Formats: sequence, C-alpha cells, structure tokens
Amino acid sequence: MLIIALLKHRQILFIKRSLYKNIILYKLFYFCLLSKIKLNMNFKNDVEAVKALRKANDNLMAEIGKAIYGQEKITQEVLISLFSNGHCLLIGVPGLAKTLLVNTIAKALGLEYNRIQFTPDLMPSDITGSEILNEERHFEFIKGPLFANIVLADEINRTPPKTQAALLEAMQEKAVTVAGKRYELGKPFFVLATQNPIEQEGTYPLPEAQLDRFMFNILLDYPDFEDEITIVNNTTSGMNIDLQQVVSNEEILFFQKLIQKVPINNNVVEYAVKLASKTRPGTKYAHEITNRYLNWGAGPRASQYLVLGAKTHAVLNGKFSPDIEDVQAIATPILRHRIIRNYKAEAEGVTVDEIINELIKE
Repeated sequence: MLIIALLKHRQILFIKRSLYKNIILYKLFYFCLLSKIKLNMNFKNDVEAVKALRKANDNLMAEIGKAIYGQEKITQEVLISLFSNGHCLLIGVPGLAKTLLVNTIAKALGLEYNRIQFTPDLMPSDITGSEILNEERHFEFIKGPLFANIVLADEINRTPPKTQAALLEAMQEKAVTVAGKRYELGKPFFVLATQNPIEQEGTYPLPEAQLDRFMFNILLDYPDFEDEITIVNNTTSGMNIDLQQVVSNEEILFFQKLIQKVPINNNVVEYAVKLASKTRPGTKYAHEITNRYLNWGAGPRASQYLVLGAKTHAVLNGKFSPDIEDVQAIATPILRHRIIRNYKAEAEGVTVDEIINELIKE
C-alpha cells in the first residue's frame, strides 16, 4: 500500500510539473507574440509606416468587399474618416446596407461595436449609462452602449435634442459625465450616424453647430444594376461570409497619430483654408456664387478636416505628402453639411454639391 501511495504521489507531482511547464511555455509564447506585435509597430522610419498604412487600407478594402458590394467609394471615405480620427454622417434611404457596412468594418478592425436605434423616447442616460443601487446599497455605474469603439447611431434625427447633445458631447470629448463623474470612452472611438432623407415628419434635425462635429457627410445612392444582382444572389442563397480581423486596435491608434505627422506644403494648407473661406458670404474671399446662394459658410473646423482628410487621402493613394488634388478629392463630403443655402438657391434648384463643385473649379 505504501508503494502504491508513493507511486500515486510521484504521478501527481509529474502531472503538476507538466502543467506548470506548459503554463510557462504558454506565457513565454504569449510574451513573444506581444513583443512581435510591438516590434512590428517600430518601423525604421515614417516611410515604412506610411507603406504599412497603405497596405492595411488595401487589406481592409478587400476584406470589407467580401460583404459590401458596389460601395467602394463610400467604404473608402469611411476609412479615411476613421484614420483621420473623425466621425461620419451617412445619409441614405433604407436598405442600402448602412448597418451592414458599419458591422463589417467593426469585424475587419476587430473592434467592439454597438448599435443605438434612436427613438423619440430615448433619454441621454440610455446611451451614456446610469448609476444604480446595487445589492450592497452602493451606487454603481452601468455603462451604456456608447462605451464601444464603433457606435452606429441609427436615425439620429429621430431623438430629441438633449439625447443628440449627449452623443455629440461624447464625440467631441471622447468621454461622458454622469452624476458629476467623468468616464473616458475606449480608444479608438468612432461614430457613424445615419439619417433617412425621405421621412422628415416627427424628426429633430441636427443643428448646424452639431452637424459640424462630423468630419464627413456621406450620401449613399442605389447600387448599380450589376452590383445589385450580385447582392441579391449572395444574400438569398445562404452564403456565409467569414470575415477576418486585418488591423489591430493598436495599429489604428498608431496610424491616426501617423497621419498627424504627414508633412504638407504651405500652399496646400493655404488652398484648404481659402476653399473654406470661399463659402463664407460677405467676407474678403467670398466667391460670387457664395454671395448669391449661401446664407452661411463653413467654419475653421472645415479647414482642419480638409487638411487631415487630404493627408489621409494622399497616403492611401501612394503619396507621402498631399497636394491640392487631395484637398479637392475630399472637399465635397466635408463641406456638404457646413454650408447653408438661401431661399434663392432653393427656389432655383441649386444644390449644395453644385455650389461646392463650382468653388473647387476656381
């Protein structure tokens, strides 16, 4: 019996040592993996980093393209906004895959994603979170759906202004305040808000000052005939799409800081500022079409986003510094929601996009 007991004891010790050894090996492997990830972020120079960003964007476009068809331009604009650390307002009729686009981007980025369906009875605490009395009779903060990396604010114009303001405050400050306490949101933090341009009854249009918080105002149109055939075939045949994460959280934050470091010539900055100044009626640089058709123009935030957007657009298109063409390429979605037409423009049927195109031509 003593011999059997000793043998069992030795067997248990052997199992414990094996388990301990496996745990050590696992920790060592995990440490090496983390070190490799950190090492990959330490590029030799900014040129290598820019090339890595370009490759990451190409991989993202390819991965997102597995689920989203015929919306390459829209997808690229959303990614430009993401890498520029901005937010997007998507305007389009129902059924254009706005929700699927956001969900697909979140999966390809490996980020936490929440959707908020805005309704007239939605309160600020419903999105930011609130304090509750727990079992120990202490107040405990329960986080709301804003505590995610990517937030889809579906039909943002259907909720009252106080709830809209709570979301837009979080967009600007990257934090929320509840019961006098400030809570930081996760990084990166990216909001995609949607609006339906058809139904306006029972809605609360966003004020211009709050619209200004969005970097891009992106209009979604119907897909082409061939793309719609592909969409119908793939979504009605039980086809399963397996999306893979192609960019990490740390890489996104690194690339956002990299965009800030991209050099830009003074003449390009002057062009961006002058383009924004052209939209301001009654000012020194106001364009003729501006004085005729606009009541209000874009503010300094538009100039900032024009420069940031041009930097990102240039990098993603194989350049190491933006030029005037890069500013022009992203000008329309940046200025679209920042200029206000007057009655004459509405009466003559002159659209905002037509005015912007005329300003770019000059």
